[in-house]
Amino acid sequence: MPTLRDTAAAWLQHGQSAIVVEVSEARGSVPREAGTRMLVSSAACAGTIGGGHLEWKAIAKARAMLGSESAAQYNEHYPLGPALGQCCGGAVTLEYSRLDTTTLARWPAHESWFALQLYGAGHVGRAIVQALATLPVRIDWFDEREEEFEAAQLRDSNARIRIVCTDAIDAEVRHAPAGAFYLVLTHQHDLDLRITQAILRRGDFAYVGLIGSKTKKQRFVHRLVEQGIDAAAIERLICPIGVPGIVGKEPEVIALAVVAQLLQCHGERSAASPGDAVKRPASPESR
Repeated sequence: MPTLRDTAAAWLQHGQSAIVVEVSEARGSVPREAGTRMLVSSAACAGTIGGGHLEWKAIAKARAMLGSESAAQYNEHYPLGPALGQCCGGAVTLEYSRLDTTTLARWPAHESWFALQLYGAGHVGRAIVQALATLPVRIDWFDEREEEFEAAQLRDSNARIRIVCTDAIDAEVRHAPAGAFYLVLTHQHDLDLRITQAILRRGDFAYVGLIGSKTKKQRFVHRLVEQGIDAAAIERLICPIGVPGIVGKEPEVIALAVVAQLLQCHGERSAASPGDAVKRPASPESR
């Protein structure tokens, strides 16, 4: 599916007049974080800044800008409780900008929450990719079996998903970016072990999950200790994968539990630094 930025580019290419509404600053408890955007034209909206009264006011303001000769950019501060009656209690500053080449240029072209190295294109792997397909996550997806990727029907549908069919997928670990997330769920236990070993030896992973039972983890831990893998790295290995308490072994159920766990990890990593206000990153031209 196209990203919101892709939609903005398409609207601009087709001459669609629109306003980009962006959360430029967020304080306290707010519906969406700084950097969140939505598009508003006279007849349509794309994306969301959190819904509710705030979004209703923002859409009305954006459409008023479209019908006027006002400046190309405008900022307005909203205390969500006192001004809008929302129970969040925080405050946001919204930036309204006319959609043009300048606005699009300062919109990050490759917004990505995290990079996922996914080993295995079986039923669970495919369900996980399907669940992540609409989110800004970059996925490198590995398997030895071309037919499994064909079953996924995703080869050309999403530029953030890179499919790699190779006979030596464990060798791909060395090419992963630092801080990547890893999921190991191939069709062979010995291959799972080789991949897991390579990841733990690197040590620079943000998350590593291995499909299987507690018994499988015990066996793997025994082998990994024998191979001299650092104990602290082994301790970070997640197996079974997925948030606890989710009942069901259907691939789609497992996928939802796993994606929830990945998002938990992402949220912990990207939690705001100390301080009450969170501002969007500086645009490229201001650096």
